[in-house]
Amino acid sequence: MIELTTPVSGEQIRKLHAGDRVRISGVAVTGRDAAHKYMVEKLIEGAPALSAGDRKLYDELSSILRGGAIYHCGPIVRREGEKWSFLSAGPTTSIRDEIYQDKVIKAFGVRFVIGKGGMGPRTLAACKEHGAVYVHGIGGAGVYNAASVVEVLDVFKAEEFGLPEAFWKIRLDRFPGIVTMDAHGNSLHDDLAKVFDRRLEELVNH
Repeated sequence: MIELTTPVSGEQIRKLHAGDRVRISGVAVTGRDAAHKYMVEKLIEGAPALSAGDRKLYDELSSILRGGAIYHCGPIVRREGEKWSFLSAGPTTSIRDEIYQDKVIKAFGVRFVIGKGGMGPRTLAACKEHGAVYVHGIGGAGVYNAASVVEVLDVFKAEEFGLPEAFWKIRLDRFPGIVTMDAHGNSLHDDLAKVFDRRLEELVNH
């Protein structure tokens, strides 16, 4: 098991390989479909004409994500007074954000993309070019994963996007996962797909 604490360097990321088990600690942010669309279409592509509020969030996300982690997660949360906590924090399917993820990695300096199901060639190429990895979280274990979210530091865009789609700034403590796409161009998802295709062809032609 490899222990890593954000922010991490490109050198640390390039020491990881597909199949490595990791535990991630440090500050991270959640982001699903609405968050990725906003980051790309508003914060990146619309950067020359950002409002004061958007500029402030751009700076906040840059501070969290540079060397850090974005978690594809729509948490179940509880509020007690002014404090939020995560009751369940399972990873959501990542491929929906394939059209955005490479741009987010490049613009914000993301090192870890955490989710489930893997991602496609654009994300894999961005991981290789910019020094990032895709970490497959434990699906179907939302309560277990939430135990690694030891603090909710802030929330952004909750009113506009809704609680599951909001940006949640969180502190992780030894969040578990497996590197399935590394910074060397390797993808366990691609490897498995090739095995499945070969086995299917063998079955069909048997």
